[in-house]
Amino acid sequence: MEKKFQIFISSTYEDLKDERNEIIKAVLEMGHIPVGMEMFSAADEEQWKVIARTIDSIDYYAIVVAHRYGSVTSEEISYTEKEFNYAAAKGVPILGFVIDNAAPWPSTKNESDSKKRKRLTEFKTKVKARLVQFWTNKDDLRGKFSVALMKSIINTPRIGWVRADEVAGPLVTKELTRLSSENAVLRDQIDAAKKIAAESENSVGRSMRVLAKNEVRFQLREVVDWKEAKVYALSLADIFSYVAPNLINENSSLGVAQDLALKVLRGPTYYKNWPIGKNQTSEIIADFATLDLVEPSKKKHQVSDTTTYWSLTKLGKTLLQEFRKVKLEEGLAELPEQSDTTNG
Repeated sequence: MEKKFQIFISSTYEDLKDERNEIIKAVLEMGHIPVGMEMFSAADEEQWKVIARTIDSIDYYAIVVAHRYGSVTSEEISYTEKEFNYAAAKGVPILGFVIDNAAPWPSTKNESDSKKRKRLTEFKTKVKARLVQFWTNKDDLRGKFSVALMKSIINTPRIGWVRADEVAGPLVTKELTRLSSENAVLRDQIDAAKKIAAESENSVGRSMRVLAKNEVRFQLREVVDWKEAKVYALSLADIFSYVAPNLINENSSLGVAQDLALKVLRGPTYYKNWPIGKNQTSEIIADFATLDLVEPSKKKHQVSDTTTYWSLTKLGKTLLQEFRKVKLEEGLAELPEQSDTTNG
């Protein structure tokens, strides 16, 4: 079985980009797996847990030091030194590479902060307490890294990584296949659920806009004579919010008319037998049905009961929830007016 080893490459960032890239290329050419600090946000302490978990799983740790100390944590220690300390504490084989003091180096890549320069000197001393290589340029670094890694693999063998099909027997392979298939099914189910949720959200928003844009004029009577009826105009959104609560289970067309009258008059002073005309009520219900907010009730009634009953659809219940939520958030929720009639 051909093992692949995972190597964590640690260094300061801006000043050692080219040198780090050379090491990454060397790791890849040798058939192993490089893990660079490019994966992490060096200035974000929240990433430290991710970095620590990564170091826990690596086989070898390479540290490259030049003339900068780098970004520091809230503990006033550089992230590079913190990584080095953690790898050392975990017993990970460390490959150290410190720049030769005689090597030419741009002054713009030197540490300018006096406090950091002192910490850098102390850090270099800590790294050099182990077996290290001194490098002069990126090509020299690459060559010395390749040799050092090969020696470490021979002298300090690690667990490494192998392809699953090279170590798995038939039963393991079968189980992996099953889990992969199961995972694919679950992903499809999650995608389908997300799609349904998105479509539902779009439908609710669309229904709200349509209800709010359409105004309905209707007559409402408090006495038997329609000549005494008054004309009211409300948006379909207001009407739906008034009559929908009693449609959660079911309500008759007459009950819908009575609920609307109760809300408009703010009390049961309406004429009990169709306070709003039957045709006008049917038109309102038809609009709700067109928007898929109500449907004929599925509850069973006596054969002798010829009344038409309605109930909210799934979309209608979701829309009612949104209306109620808005009222609750705005502190506008209210108890229903007392009525001496029994709807439906």
